[in-house]
Amino acid sequence: MLDGLYKAEYGVNDAFGRSIMCMHEGKLLGGNSAFAHLGTYQEKGAEIIGEVITQRHNEDPHYKPLMDTDVAAISVRGTTDGNKIRFEGSAAPRPGALFWANLTKLDDEGLPPVGEVGAGGIVNGLYSIHIRALDGVDAGLSGVMLLMNGRILGGDAFFYYLGSYSSADGRWKGEILNQEHTPAKGENLVFGGYEVGIGFSGTCDGEGAELEGIALAGKRSLRLAATLRLMRAA
Repeated sequence: MLDGLYKAEYGVNDAFGRSIMCMHEGKLLGGNSAFAHLGTYQEKGAEIIGEVITQRHNEDPHYKPLMDTDVAAISVRGTTDGNKIRFEGSAAPRPGALFWANLTKLDDEGLPPVGEVGAGGIVNGLYSIHIRALDGVDAGLSGVMLLMNGRILGGDAFFYYLGSYSSADGRWKGEILNQEHTPAKGENLVFGGYEVGIGFSGTCDGEGAELEGIALAGKRSLRLAATLRLMRAA
């Protein structure tokens, strides 16, 4: 089964990037701190054929696009090797250059029980998420989050999220475990090196959601707020 959450490392020419990717029932949905990946895949014999659009969700100029454009179309073909997938193909902004991607499946054994979603609950789909610490603490994260029938999968270039939520009548609440898939101590001094548990609650509508919660990072407790924006319904 290809379905699951993967860390992805990819490149074209001398450019290199890293993100997370969820494969689910023919959909490729993922991203990192600045870009969302929105695509599809199909299996043909031993080969996997994929089409992906990358699209900026974070306007911070610190995050540079891999191929000097905020929107890029990528076509790939791949094969599996155990828990890994190797893709090769082309990216429209770099004609003639080889685009490659290595996906490694992440352990999702720690997923909590799926929550219940009722009428007026948050929409299934891929969201951008921008998390900020409260109470004057200078810390935060941005990434992508896939919400699917009470389950949370997501992450960025260094972290991945596993969690669950319940939602109805324009409200939602849940829990997330934020873990590293690539060492991040030098990149994020607050969250790097820790498994961070977050309990949250907030509001939602058809376009996105807001939340507030408490994060436990080592011995440190932080109040957080976050904004989610729907990138693609699923």
